[in-house]
Amino acid sequence: MVSVARILVGLSGGVDSAVAALLLKREGHDVHGAHIRTWRNEEGLPFPGECPWETDQRDAEAVARTLGIPFRSVDLVDPYRRAVVDYLVEGYARGLTPNPDIVCNREMKFGAFLRVAQADGFEAVGTGHYVRRVEMDDGTVDIRMGADRDKDQTYFLALNRQDQMRAARFPVGGLRKAEVRRLATEAGLPNADRKDSQGICFLGQVRIQDFLERHIPDAPGPIVDLAGTVLGEHRGLHRFTLGQRKGIGLPSNTDHEHFVVVAKDFATRTLRVAFDRPGLPGLYADRATVDHLSWIRHPVDGERELLARVRHRDPALPARLTPLGGGAAEIRFSATQRGLAPGQVVALYDNDSLLGGGVLR
Repeated sequence: MVSVARILVGLSGGVDSAVAALLLKREGHDVHGAHIRTWRNEEGLPFPGECPWETDQRDAEAVARTLGIPFRSVDLVDPYRRAVVDYLVEGYARGLTPNPDIVCNREMKFGAFLRVAQADGFEAVGTGHYVRRVEMDDGTVDIRMGADRDKDQTYFLALNRQDQMRAARFPVGGLRKAEVRRLATEAGLPNADRKDSQGICFLGQVRIQDFLERHIPDAPGPIVDLAGTVLGEHRGLHRFTLGQRKGIGLPSNTDHEHFVVVAKDFATRTLRVAFDRPGLPGLYADRATVDHLSWIRHPVDGERELLARVRHRDPALPARLTPLGGGAAEIRFSATQRGLAPGQVVALYDNDSLLGGGVLR
């Protein structure tokens, strides 16, 4: 027996959140739809065709009309700029590899948006994330990988808290993408065939470098190899991340091997590169330190075997976690990892249950 609740669904304009609203309504909940506006194009960015939020909001409103649910637009532009955009820019400026989508989930969708919903009397917010929410006997909720492992989005919730997940609903988490499309088509939803969105959550198809150019001034410096030989000049270290191969501006060798970024020295503005070969020092590692640890249910207080995922598309692999105190831990991976970049988020699992995550030093 499903307990009926008043739920505000974040309608992104895409098919996943539209079907989330459809399923919640079919369960008998008092469902309202909202489009979260997080971006105002004050940068003069060259959006292809039009600014993406305008299309997204029109599609979201059309979904609400089709479902016969109330609709509103929630303006979170200012808090989004502070929580996500500034984090993105400051991270790149410091040489980190930030993940704005993870911070957007923690600070916006299940932060600012959830607070707006609760202030207006809603008990929960719904989204189209491909994750499963399971209520446990101890009153907590467990977050598990989506049934469609190709679409699983638990990685993006790695830094979320228990109170946020208790107030969240993920109706499509037990479905495969093809089933979601089928349900949307059968219900006559206007965005049933809409393509999945790509890229940074607020930039759409705009390249991240085009955005960063307006916020971080170039600081040119030398590109050197492992022996210190100068091979060229770069425009700014913020344009590169550890493990990057494309966009360095150096040709491959006669064996068609490509250069890859292995280190960035901000003190001397030096970009260090080498040919991408197995076991390359600086590029491959079997251990890493994470801090800012966050746990979904219960903290891991002692040394433990678990699974770790270092990128959304990567598999969750066996690893050993050793707490270091102060919200930090060492992770020893069962297999050597490529391109572990500071600022990158590591998601931690017990089988298919998301335990939490941390940020690479």
